[in-house]
Amino acid sequence: MKPMFGRGPSLQLRLLFALLISASLMLADSRLGAFTNFRYLLNSVVAPLQYASNMPRDLLDNLFRQFSSHQQLLIDNTQLKEEVLMLRSSQLLFDQMEQENQRLRELLGSPFVRDERKMVAEVMAVDSDPYKHQVMIDKGRTNGVYEGQPVINERGIVGQISYVGAHNSRVLLITDPTHAIPVQVVRNDVRVIAAGRGQTDNIQLENIPSSADIEPGDMLVTSGLGGVFPEGYPVAKVTSFSFDNRRPFAQVDSKPEVQFDRLRYLLLVWPSNVEKGHAPAAEANMSLNAEGDLAPETDKKMPEGQRPEAEQQAPAADAQEEITNG
Repeated sequence: MKPMFGRGPSLQLRLLFALLISASLMLADSRLGAFTNFRYLLNSVVAPLQYASNMPRDLLDNLFRQFSSHQQLLIDNTQLKEEVLMLRSSQLLFDQMEQENQRLRELLGSPFVRDERKMVAEVMAVDSDPYKHQVMIDKGRTNGVYEGQPVINERGIVGQISYVGAHNSRVLLITDPTHAIPVQVVRNDVRVIAAGRGQTDNIQLENIPSSADIEPGDMLVTSGLGGVFPEGYPVAKVTSFSFDNRRPFAQVDSKPEVQFDRLRYLLLVWPSNVEKGHAPAAEANMSLNAEGDLAPETDKKMPEGQRPEAEQQAPAADAQEEITNG
């Protein structure tokens, strides 16, 4: 008896067609960027859901503040007044140190600009992938955020923007294995490259010779090289320096100043030489792969001219150390 419905292609042939179509779409997205606009539109559609998911936490926070005891508010008010008094007394010294610092920098010919524009952003989500150290914030292209933009908090460098949506953005943390940042030692101005290792409490200094003048306890700050991160922001503190004759370079570990497991509020920084919404230097040094992850074009290799020399001493080292600490 002849069947009522004709038999279609075999399952193996259907699977082959599906694989070919999937591979073609993946190639078009990774090489040609054919779905960039679609991804941007999809991100804009999902953004309201992320904000809606944060509403219960915001409501609980408001309820907690409403039911705070009057006595606790009085105690907090007293503590804040004492802190304001201490900060005002310190500000008197900081103003004098700032003027002295500026005069010394003009004398040394290395200007140190500190008039960057900043904006507060809140962490909305944390990437659950153990191999990616990224967070989502509630500021996007409508706020002037751009790819490669530096992100800090009250303790130091957090990372930089790796993807910008309409109303939110993704931040690549300095502890991510694909991230590297040029830094310098405050004590003697030795310039090195600090690379993430996928650990929130450890970043490693790369290509350090055994004779390098680096010691445990040295503070590492941004060097300003590369045009992405402003100079002088704290990054990490050296915790160990070890050398094995079987290896060409020393093993130097450092602990980040930022507590990445407690991120809540961040600061977006617009360096003075970058216009709002445009970052030529950042675009030149950063690239995005098909998944939207930030990947330095240098592949964490130390740029030419940034390799530390043995026992490097910059001119007027004492003056430079005082300036950096200021």
